[in-house]
Amino acid sequence: MRTGNLFVLSGPSGAGKGTLIGLLLKRLEGAWLSVSATTRAPREGEVDGVSYLFVSDDRFDEMVAQDRLLEWAQVHDHRYGTPRDLVERHIAAGDQVFLEIDVQGALQVRSKFPAAHLVFIAPPSMEELERRLRGRGTDSEESIRLRLANAEGEIRLKEEYDECFVNDDVDACLASLIAYVERFSEKKEEDRL
Repeated sequence: MRTGNLFVLSGPSGAGKGTLIGLLLKRLEGAWLSVSATTRAPREGEVDGVSYLFVSDDRFDEMVAQDRLLEWAQVHDHRYGTPRDLVERHIAAGDQVFLEIDVQGALQVRSKFPAAHLVFIAPPSMEELERRLRGRGTDSEESIRLRLANAEGEIRLKEEYDECFVNDDVDACLASLIAYVERFSEKKEEDRL
């Protein structure tokens, strides 16, 4: 049986992480995206347990106190965290597990799970990132300014990651990401032979 791996994808809001992961999940057999717990309210169309695990502040506090989160972070006025047991269960089953999380959380995962592969998804430029954020039409001007300011700090931390892909062409970036993931799944297979 194939041994699973943990891949952590981070990058600024608007870099295209969600698009890339959505495509990757359709093309890569045995890929599983972890669902984060969050204290924020659901947005229109989001489903509890599918989009996120929507929890109260008190429930989130319990999860932290019981060390039931692989990582957690305060992001844009809300808390997000990765349930440890689900990730460990999928890795043990041989899945390639993906976390789409903030850089704060990624660095926590690195400290708790050193075998994790950290991948940073970068925009081609700050100008393009701003264009993408404005084009979504979902954020207020204040939110866009906050996301752009946060992006500068996040991009400075990309050197902490094992790999960085610039998402200037979705298909090319996806191909590079899949090749990177497959390299580690093949290595695990070879090690078992």
